[in-house]
Amino acid sequence: MEKILVTGGAGYKGSILIPMLLDRGDKVICYDNFLFGPSPLLHFVTHPNFEVVEGDVRDVNKLSVQVRKADTIIHLAGIVGFPACASDPDRANTVNVNGSLNLAMSMSKLQRLLYASTGSVYGSVNGTCTEESETGPLTIYGKNKLESERIFIDRLDNWVMFRFATVFGISPRLRADLLINDFVHQAIHNKQIVMYEGHHRRTFVHIKDCASVYPFALDHWDEMRGEIYNVGDDRGNYTKKEVADQILKHVDYYLHEADIGEDLDKRDYTVNYEKIHKLGYEAEVSVEEGVKELVKVMSFVRYHNPWRNHG
Repeated sequence: MEKILVTGGAGYKGSILIPMLLDRGDKVICYDNFLFGPSPLLHFVTHPNFEVVEGDVRDVNKLSVQVRKADTIIHLAGIVGFPACASDPDRANTVNVNGSLNLAMSMSKLQRLLYASTGSVYGSVNGTCTEESETGPLTIYGKNKLESERIFIDRLDNWVMFRFATVFGISPRLRADLLINDFVHQAIHNKQIVMYEGHHRRTFVHIKDCASVYPFALDHWDEMRGEIYNVGDDRGNYTKKEVADQILKHVDYYLHEADIGEDLDKRDYTVNYEKIHKLGYEAEVSVEEGVKELVKVMSFVRYHNPWRNHG
């Protein structure tokens, strides 16, 4: 039985991951500031091996108390994505970077760390990206994540880091701002998608596969310790236009390709996942399957505008 602390455990990924850990028989502490409320935890909060602690990773004293209880820390807490980081750079830096430093200072050499990084640390890449590709993040988000990677590498001995593809799919703490999720929502509710840089190639991973890599790493720790892994699947390498075409198979909508707009992370490349595949990890949910799942649910996801009498 592992004693696992999950920071940001009430978020998009944590609310999928924690039930997986509980099913393994692990004891889990969720440490979260509940910016989006506790509802993502309600379907498993009564589990006898589950503990919930309200706290912020910027509060090193409160965080360190929980760290001392754990064998393994899964660090998910953060301000995620370049739009959210750009909207409040000071908050992004204090949460993403200072929070990682607080965690590193609170951990012992024996404790294990699993860190959720991002493919955005690579910046602009020509061709195919591997873990050996040069890093050059272009946004606050990517720079925060790379700085956190270096904090953990410099200060800890017992870690594994994941650079995730763009995540999509349904979670108890649904995110509608992610590209595929947003495209499906636009297609259903607006009957159109406004898309720029449609020829740019991105790489995607379903939220269930994103979460399942953590139990996989715990089971393969000796092989994976001290390494960085791209997490995703070759089947998830799509252009934005190809994603839009997949949605068109299930939803009748108009696609508008705009001339204005750019991805500030400059993501336009394929990603190689051979390193983690060699260990036996395989993503199971394809983009096609994930789009079908989203179409089922997004019809019921509506944004209420209090200044309109309808819609």
